[in-house]
Amino acid sequence: MSDSRPVGFFDSGIGGTCILAAFRSICPAERTVYLADSEHCPYGNRPPEEIIRLSEANTAELLAKGCKMIVVACNTATAAAIDTLRKNHPETPFIGLEPAVKPAALKSKTGIVAVLATAGTFNGRLYNETKAKFAKNVTVIAAVADEFVDEVEKLKGFPVSELGRPERSRLERIVRAKIEPLVAAGADHIVLGCTHFPHLKPLIEEIAGDSVTVVDPSMAVARQARRVLEERGLLAEAT
Repeated sequence: MSDSRPVGFFDSGIGGTCILAAFRSICPAERTVYLADSEHCPYGNRPPEEIIRLSEANTAELLAKGCKMIVVACNTATAAAIDTLRKNHPETPFIGLEPAVKPAALKSKTGIVAVLATAGTFNGRLYNETKAKFAKNVTVIAAVADEFVDEVEKLKGFPVSELGRPERSRLERIVRAKIEPLVAAGADHIVLGCTHFPHLKPLIEEIAGDSVTVVDPSMAVARQARRVLEERGLLAEAT
């Protein structure tokens, strides 16, 4: 049985397009709808009650477009709103995000991992439960990087590798100021805990160096979305 209804994605801007791209690469037969709530970007510094309200509005819009599943392609919105969304829309599967602390903690050799995220993500239940459960034996450095969200929105999807020298140098200074202290502190894994941050991954990797693994959860989220579609019989068949 094939379900041709689209899969919906939403984020506070273009950040979640990295999740969308990963999903499309493994589910090419699926139709997708991406909702970028750029008007209210960023979500990271907003109170949980407002993020829940915005997430409900995004969900209503995607459901009105006939979406069979919704990917909350935003760590902050997942942290604040996904429990509410699942409660209010029990007939719709929701896929959320949380910083990939577990794989980083398990693979760390220095015993120090860093997480780049927004304040909203660090204050959420998912992050703190995951950290408590899987990172008992490592030191986790939480680094708030709200400024990265603004920089990615300014790029409007333009690859960092294609920036002119002045703009790339300016962006490099901003990223370096956040990444170098983490490396100096001994972190051998840097977890990207916001969907905007993978857009800066090439620059982060360059600054962090070969001894540091930058953890991008985009593909893991895409695989989970596909698993849920399969389990619920919602996959679209290739034509």
